[in-house]
Amino acid sequence: MINPNNANISVKRQCDLLEIPRSTFYYESSRDDSYDHLLMSEIDREYMHRPFYGVRRLKLHLQKLGHDIGHRRVRRLMRQMDLSAIYPKPRRSQSHKEHRIYPYLLRDLQIDHADQVWATDITYIRLRRGFIYLVAIMDWFSRYVISWDVSISLELDSSLRCLEDALEQSKPEIFNSDQGVQFTSLPFTQRLKDADVRISMDGRGRAFDNIFIERLWRSVKYEEVYLKDYESVTAAKNSLSNYFKFYNYRRPHQSLNNKAPWEVYKQSIAKKDEVRLEKELLIQDGSILNEPPVPLFHLRRRP
Repeated sequence: MINPNNANISVKRQCDLLEIPRSTFYYESSRDDSYDHLLMSEIDREYMHRPFYGVRRLKLHLQKLGHDIGHRRVRRLMRQMDLSAIYPKPRRSQSHKEHRIYPYLLRDLQIDHADQVWATDITYIRLRRGFIYLVAIMDWFSRYVISWDVSISLELDSSLRCLEDALEQSKPEIFNSDQGVQFTSLPFTQRLKDADVRISMDGRGRAFDNIFIERLWRSVKYEEVYLKDYESVTAAKNSLSNYFKFYNYRRPHQSLNNKAPWEVYKQSIAKKDEVRLEKELLIQDGSILNEPPVPLFHLRRRP
């Protein structure tokens, strides 16, 4: 994240802003992690196809590709990438013991308009040397990506920045996420409560509750990440920015009658505003207020 060619801010000042020692920027590790990064790319690619693969199956897959690797190394790399096999099992999604877990609100819910449900998730993005994490917030009805952010760690700041950016644009009725520590943290849930948004969280064993945003990750990786070789965090952010513009405004979706997400989102919002305006006019006109009262039936209690 540090740009040594910045003419306005010195390297020392950039390190102070990021709260890291200047020696960290100049430090060059003698360990060669390129092979680990290659393995992580192969793991990520196979995981996108088969998210139900665990350590043993991914180890066999890598061995078939010619890599001499054991399950301990695969487990370490998967943990570093924050990946785990998707299948119903106890204590699948660990959150902080002091964080409140909210109920799942989307069961049998008919999603028929924009800003009804937003969903969020985090995924791993490879660089030429190292990796970053990408967080996104998506509108379920239109598949429109409201906001996104990247970071070099799984800290809360990136998820909060993404949420603040999204809430500056609009507000959902329900916000759905998994039970990760970023989304169950008090600052994150309190921000949603302050905005009067209902919070929904995937239950354990409900692996495909966030299926739409999982499809987004697959599109991002196969149409963007796997075709590129990002040299730095800045290069990744710039390239991802261009891709999300394409995804939101130009990429047709078969499930949306070959319309782009922004087109569907905009039409739905316009329709909702039109209905709201008609209702306000009816109230002002007295049409709603003058409707005959609904009869009340009182049931007699048995002695």
